[in-house]
Amino acid sequence: MKRIDLILYRAVAFLCVFAGLTLAEVANAGAAGFTLRISVKIQASPNEVYRKLTHNVGEWWSPRYTYSRDSSNVTLDDSPGGCFCEKLPDGGGVKYMEIVYAAPGKLLRMTGALGPFQPLAATGSMSIQLSPAASGATDLQVTYAVAWYEPSGLDKRAPLAETVIGDQFIRLKNYVEKGTPEPKDGAAIPSTRTPVK
Repeated sequence: MKRIDLILYRAVAFLCVFAGLTLAEVANAGAAGFTLRISVKIQASPNEVYRKLTHNVGEWWSPRYTYSRDSSNVTLDDSPGGCFCEKLPDGGGVKYMEIVYAAPGKLLRMTGALGPFQPLAATGSMSIQLSPAASGATDLQVTYAVAWYEPSGLDKRAPLAETVIGDQFIRLKNYVEKGTPEPKDGAAIPSTRTPVK
């Protein structure tokens, strides 16, 4: 990483943490996979954040990233073996991920491949950890690791996945804190990704 990029990264990270914003990064990426890390400070208790994360997913998930273009069709059953799924208008459905570990107010872990990764025989694991923070807030940490074989390399898809997944969690933050997932100013989450040249 160039020195100026490192300075800029640290400045953005500091401002995001100081302001309680969301920070998303491609933690690592290679030809066979990538890992995303997302950090969010949400001004609500871990139990409230967990409840809205799981039981109200259709109210904060972006319709832009659904097959039906209607997020009210998205549900999440937070019991082991439960489905993070979408109902389709014709009576069909889509399984995004399967819940493998659920500790309300603490941790939700799911396995599966989201959206465009499904037809590529990809596998993924998403862990969403919630920890108490100062003033009754929650530190939410998301780690999403994806692996598969693609001749052209998976690392090229990591920046787009970072944006899409990061945007979902800023929508959750807005929903919990303000009652609506849409940001006031239309701002996206800060990214630590180095611009492609």
